Amino acid sequence: MSDKKTDKQADLQTLMLDIGAKARAAARQLAISQTSVKNQALQNAANELRAAASDILKANAEDMKLAQAEGVNQARLDRIMLDENRLEGIAKAIEAIIDLPDPVGQSLARWQVPSGLDIDRVRVPLGVIGVIYESRPNVTADAAALCLKAGNAVILRGSSEIQNSARLIHQCFARALSAAGLDAHTVQIVPTPDRAAVSMMLAGLNEQIDVIVPRGGKGLVGLVQEQARVPVFAHLEGVCHVYVHPDADLAMARDIVLNAKLRRTGICGAAETLLVDAACGDDYLPALIDALIDGGCEVRGDAAAQAAHHGVTPATKDDYYCEYLDAIIAVRVVADLDAAIAHIGQYGSNHTDAIVTANAAAAERFLNEVDSAIVMHNASTQFADGGEFGMGAEIGIATGRFHARGPVGLEQLTSFKYAVRGSGQTRPK
Repeated sequence: MSDKKTDKQADLQTLMLDIGAKARAAARQLAISQTSVKNQALQNAANELRAAASDILKANAEDMKLAQAEGVNQARLDRIMLDENRLEGIAKAIEAIIDLPDPVGQSLARWQVPSGLDIDRVRVPLGVIGVIYESRPNVTADAAALCLKAGNAVILRGSSEIQNSARLIHQCFARALSAAGLDAHTVQIVPTPDRAAVSMMLAGLNEQIDVIVPRGGKGLVGLVQEQARVPVFAHLEGVCHVYVHPDADLAMARDIVLNAKLRRTGICGAAETLLVDAACGDDYLPALIDALIDGGCEVRGDAAAQAAHHGVTPATKDDYYCEYLDAIIAVRVVADLDAAIAHIGQYGSNHTDAIVTANAAAAERFLNEVDSAIVMHNASTQFADGGEFGMGAEIGIATGRFHARGPVGLEQLTSFKYAVRGSGQTRPK
């Protein structure tokens, strides 16, 4: 290895360890800060975003230009793109977080034991959170705002395709924090596109990072899950299903399927597979497939779906595992509710799955037996979003089973400790 390359790595390591140390110091201050101070910083950030809107949109236009030159597909371009409405949506999402209760310091449970000790389980911040993300400049603000309100410092590492937008959004938070009397290092952004910085974050920056949250494609999330030496909140894929039960209203089913698939095809809550019960397949499939094709969607299906509509091309087994993130959907006719649940269990990714039916008993079985982070009845899978859940925003969707599951919002960005109050008790020998 050349001396020049060695020096570059040493400089990067020094930079990253300094970022980690500053984040830890900022987290200690933030953990004991008053709710009113955190809320003021958030309002400052929303105000700063609006004031800097013109500059942010110019920076985003540059990001879009670079992405187009690199041949980025339409779904990713849609995730990168900001306009006035989206930027205002980001500011409003920050203000929505202001209105949410501060989880820090909440008593989760309190009880006394025979020894006379008073035991209180209290919410506390996680500490320092590392967020590694692709294609979505809004994650810069969502992650910063949620971590701030939950008392955590955050280290942001956005992909190179959004570096100009993300940098200006971060600057808004830095100014907002300083104006509120908080440490500007509460929210930091890694200032280099060097991928070695990601590896250093995954290693924990000498135990300065407590949790990693990846937001991006399967490649990024898989890398993080494989290499991280700290806990990870993540989902690998969003292979989401809509199951149309025989007792579904056809008009409702059509509206839900179209929205779940086509509202925004590039988000993780977009439906990728349509399951239709054999008992209603002959009646419902032609209309559902017509609507999808009319909406510009390619439909791939099993033999029964192909027989129901001439516009369906053959699906392979791999199609049912696929997160298309595009205007493509896989269709399968299933024998009954049991078969639908079994299909989702085999091919799904434990993200979000929905049933359309007027049968309450069938709906309850689906909600109870489908083992996904989010299960829905008579609603589009595109509602799988922290903002839509009344959580203000989300830092991501977690499909694991430990600590956080589903939209990761304020409460999921906290842990707890036990505050034990006594009156001189000692434990007998």
